[in-house]
Parts: sequence; structure tokens; C-alpha cells
Amino acid sequence: LERKGRLEIATLPTGPWGPSLYKKPFEESFEETPLLVAVLTYMGYGILTIFGYLRDFLRHWSIEKCQVAREKEEQKDFVPLYQDFENFYTRNLYMRIRDNWNRPICSVPGAKMDLVESVSHDFNWTFEHTGRVVKDVINMGSYNYLGFAENNGACADAAIEATEKYGVGVASSRCEMGNLDIHEELERLVARFLGVESSMAFGMGFATNSMNIPALTGKGCLILSDELNHASLVLGARLAGSTIRVFKHNNMQSLEKLLRDAIAHGQPRTHRPWKKILIVVEGIYSMEGSIVRLPEVVALKKRYKAYLYLDEAHSIGALGPNGRGVVDYFGLDPKDVDIMMGTFTKSFGAAGGYIGGKKELIDYLRCHSHSALYAISMSPPVAQQIISSMKSIMGEDGTTLGRQLSENTTYFRRKLREMGFIIYGNDDSPVVPMMLYMPAKIGAFGREMLKRNIGTVVVGFPATPIIESRARFCVSAAHTREMLDTALEATDEVGDLLQLKYSRREQPLPSLGWMAEESLLQD
Repeated sequence: LERKGRLEIATLPTGPWGPSLYKKPFEESFEETPLLVAVLTYMGYGILTIFGYLRDFLRHWSIEKCQVAREKEEQKDFVPLYQDFENFYTRNLYMRIRDNWNRPICSVPGAKMDLVESVSHDFNWTFEHTGRVVKDVINMGSYNYLGFAENNGACADAAIEATEKYGVGVASSRCEMGNLDIHEELERLVARFLGVESSMAFGMGFATNSMNIPALTGKGCLILSDELNHASLVLGARLAGSTIRVFKHNNMQSLEKLLRDAIAHGQPRTHRPWKKILIVVEGIYSMEGSIVRLPEVVALKKRYKAYLYLDEAHSIGALGPNGRGVVDYFGLDPKDVDIMMGTFTKSFGAAGGYIGGKKELIDYLRCHSHSALYAISMSPPVAQQIISSMKSIMGEDGTTLGRQLSENTTYFRRKLREMGFIIYGNDDSPVVPMMLYMPAKIGAFGREMLKRNIGTVVVGFPATPIIESRARFCVSAAHTREMLDTALEATDEVGDLLQLKYSRREQPLPSLGWMAEESLLQD
């Protein structure tokens, strides 16, 4: 990290394997939290915690009505089912802003969506629908990166035809009576798309990680995991029974130190060599908006003879000149990644996940993966949706969705920075975290944006560090410039209202507008 004033910018590394691995500049900005904001944020959580304990005291003596799950009096001597302290945050902090989540949607979650209005008369403990529908809310929260989450068009028509031919459900696993020709067509297409020998599709994205990592590693193996890896990767690593060591996010010095120590010292107590060392990283980290330093990870993996597991849930389809994810983005050889994993739930507007790699790897997983042996096969219309959208990404129908997404991402990030907001992550990442910090502003931002017909996702502790609450925008190729401008105008207005413009970086001079700039260039 190179400090520039109070701004932290992750630039090209200075190590012996660093700059020569990158074909273009690689920068990620993580502006420091202003000291006053950090102090006020801690004070806010402190006040909420004090009031939380006070309310728990009132509930205990039945002065305030208790609406949380509790053991019955006659069961007080049993092992407790509910740990009050563990649910403290949910009862006293999350419940205050619970109305910002779980809003029912009654339309396709495309660039715009319709929401069912719901109200609470008991401070967010329960909700009821009013019968009113909020129409045409601009959707800035879904992972619909390429705009395939629609109920019309070529993909939807193909899915309807697949439903008429195969039905909706298969009612069997792949190894029994659930292996359809459309599944094999999908896997051949995925392998061709990724540039690998073979691939395997699964019906659930989360299970693709959690059920396959235990099939790849076990006792006597070492997993080196980025500290910001997704819960599915964390669960898979724990289920594997392997030793897990965590390295700092995107920090190659931290990763190399763990690799060197692992090789030098071996397994604990016995000091025998590790049977296998598996490095686990993501392509785009969905809460930070950062992109993995894949060229350096690959260089370290080769140097220390480790294996690499790459989760491209958010990057596949959304990055790279050909939409083939972070490997394509850096211009690397797919063979350098041992296990390529991704999901169909985001860029493809479908469901499920995949693993790609050498044929021997995929053949092994077909026989040993719990997700392959025991799970129901992917629904045929879902498989067809993936096939149609993947062919579109590959340009076989003449579309340029990746270019539109890149332009929208660059425009949206640049405008937010010019307004004075603190934005995290890489400029090429369609995941755009905007820092809110204070707990009271989490709920206020979500509500104020919805009043202006903008649907956003707000995130706080424990999903983020306690002083780094944020709003997370997800840019889509389906967003028009008018939609983005409307969302930016609302964000600017709410930012002034809630005093969210914390950035202290130097702002560029006011723009003349693109038409004026173009005329000046012509002159």
C-alpha cells in the first residue's frame, strides 16, 4: 500500500515477480476512514449497545414485551436452545433497520423492478403488506451484471422451449436417472468457454464450493484462504478437515510467508510434508469490490508447487475482453489455475455453479463429490438459460454486453467519486461499495433511496468491520445512462441530506460536459 495523503491506493507491487506480470496498470483505492467519523461510529454502536442491555433488562422483568424466542419456564434446566448474548445484535441493533431487507419483489428483478409495500406496527418485529405496489424501482442491488434476468428475449424463449420438451424437474441425481443430454451440452459449452479440458455443472452455487472442497482436500492438507473469502468457501474448507491458515486480503507478502513456513516446517507436531497445499481466492470480492492479484498468486503457486482454487462467482461474464472472467482480464492461461469455479446465478441470470479443469479432476469429482452424487440434477430450463446466455457472452449472436457493463461501471464509479463519496475497490469492478460508516445511516440511506425509487443494498456489522458499514451498488449492462444518472442524482441528494460525503481526496475541476469537451478537442 502506498500512502498518498490520507488515501490508500493499492498499486503495482514492487517485488521481484510484480510489475512484469501485469499488462496494464492495476490500482485499487481504499480511502482511510476519517478519524472523527471512526470515533462517532464507535460512539454510535456504544450507545446502541447500552440501550440494548437496558431493553433486555426491561424484557427480563416483563416491563417491555419480549418478542424474541425463549425457552419455556419448564425447560429452564435443559441445555439452552437460544443464547441470548449471541442474539443480542439481532434483537437490539439489526431489528431497528430490518425493514431495509427481505422486501418482496413482484416482478422480474431486471434493471427495474416492482416492490410490494410492507409496513410494521411493532418496530420491525413483524410486517404486513399494504396491497400497494411500488412500480419501476431502479434496481441497483441485484447481481444482474449482463442483464439476463428477464422474462422475454431469446434466452427466455429458449428456456420455455426446454420446459415444454423436458419439464421443470428431473427428480433424480446425475448418476442415476437425471443425466440429460442438455446437461452434457452445457458442460461441453462451459469447458469451451473457459478454455479448459472438461467441466461439471451443479444445481446450487453455494454447494459447488461447500461440497467440492471437501472432496479435493482432507486430513494432512493445508488450505491457504484469503481473509475475505465467501462463506461457502469457508464452510467447504472447514468441512474438509484440513488445516486452514488465513492470509491478509490480496496481500502477496502475507501469502508467501505462509507458503514458506508451510514448506519449511511441514505439518504440526510431526513436521511431515503437507500432502497438498491449496490456495483459495475469489475473482471479485463482493463486499470490497476488489479484484484478486491473480498474476502474482499464479507466480507464487508455481514457485512453491501449490494448487490454486479460483472462485469466479462475481467475475465470470463480468470481467475480461471476452467475458471469461478474471483469467481473461489479466490475459493468463486457464491451465495455470488448477480448479476454476464459478456460478451461473449472476452474469447468466440462472442458478447453479460449475467447476472446470483437467479431465482427470472432473472425472474424480463425478465419483467423489457429494453435490454430484446426492443432489438433484439442474432443472432443464435453467440449463437452457445458461446455454443461451453463455453463447450470447461468447458473441455468437453479435452482442457486446461486456463493453456496455465496463462503460457503465467506469461512469458510475467516476461520478460517485466526483461527488465526494468514499468508494472502495477496483475501477473495473461492477461491485461498487460506498461507505456509510455510522449505524444510524445504514437504515436511513436505504429508506431515503427507496423514497426516490432506487433499490439499494446496505450492509453493516457483522458482515463488515464494525466501522465500515456501506451501501453496495451493483452495476448492470441493462442500466441505461438515464437510469444511472437518476440513481446518481438520488445518491447525491441523499448524500447531502445524511452528510455522507466523507472523501478528502482532491476532486477534479468541474467538467464542461462531454459535448463541450468534444468540441474543444475538435477545435
